[in-house]
Amino acid sequence: MSRLLILHTGGTIGMRPSPTGYVPAEGFPDRLAHHLSGSLGTQLGDPGRARLPDYHLIELAPLIDSADLAPVDWNRIVAALAEHWHGYDGFIVLHGTDTLAYTASALSFMLGALDKPVVLTGAQIPLGEPRSDAINNLTTALLMAADPAAPREVCIAFHDRLLRGNRARKVRSQGFDAFDSPDAPWLGEAGIALSFRPGLALAPGRPEGDSATAFTPDVTPRQFAPGAVTMLPVHPGLSAAMLDAVLGDPALKGLVLQTYGVGNPPSLDGVLIERLARASQAGIAILNVSQCQQGLVVQGAYASGGTLNAAGVIPGADLTPEAALTKLQVLIADGLEGEALRAALATPLRGEMSPG
Repeated sequence: MSRLLILHTGGTIGMRPSPTGYVPAEGFPDRLAHHLSGSLGTQLGDPGRARLPDYHLIELAPLIDSADLAPVDWNRIVAALAEHWHGYDGFIVLHGTDTLAYTASALSFMLGALDKPVVLTGAQIPLGEPRSDAINNLTTALLMAADPAAPREVCIAFHDRLLRGNRARKVRSQGFDAFDSPDAPWLGEAGIALSFRPGLALAPGRPEGDSATAFTPDVTPRQFAPGAVTMLPVHPGLSAAMLDAVLGDPALKGLVLQTYGVGNPPSLDGVLIERLARASQAGIAILNVSQCQQGLVVQGAYASGGTLNAAGVIPGADLTPEAALTKLQVLIADGLEGEALRAALATPLRGEMSPG
């Protein structure tokens, strides 16, 4: 049976109610062990114990408030995984749901090819509260990560679904089925039995050449420059002054532009394309993604979208906003710029987008 590491980074799953709402609480490892034992009937001598993979739990200190997540926190998670990579067969990352999709996307680009599963999960209701989804999500993540057929990549396990991490989005704030991958099939599903979709998983990482050394993913810490990347949704009433304020930030190196439909921008009386072209020529990478949950950006399907090609804007295919933002952040932190950055943004690196 596989031995797994659970990395508790924070989030609703470990909180407790208070007069002012859910708040972080101490003693999560003991509470989790108690609830897992009770829910799975794993008392001493019970054969059910063998059905749960062996795990060890560690906590980040301090825990991450999901709403306050910053790129530097991804380095903390990667460092914790790196420290224990060769001691476990797979990894579960417990995370707050608000920014879970951002972290899953970022980890997929930071770690690169993997030889072990990294599965993120969390809960909509804290562990131990009536009707909590914590145990179901965590046991599903544990069992999926321990399965020999599990994809060797960064995934999200939530509400009996296994999703590619950089294809997933939080699509519901109140439902237990909070996460989905609207533009990509699920990698697996937990019904009466676990099932994985054949042919969808990324190729696992392997040692180079004939090396007998154990494989290690990319665990290089990144220097994320504050303000280097931002996101701008177009909308009725968007002003040229707002556009200038965003593009005029001297720290800006990359922009995710969220446009209408298949990638259509407003004209702003001709100002938008002129400003985007000027920014692109100045070295700012501009990545165009759709505000729609499903479908490709096709710059040129309409004349308004076609003007973006001439302005140097990069079509983002079916990238989620979370994947687009984190891909830009990681590639820029890796030192890519100019045509090398443009080429990488337009190329599927970790299954995050459909091939062009």
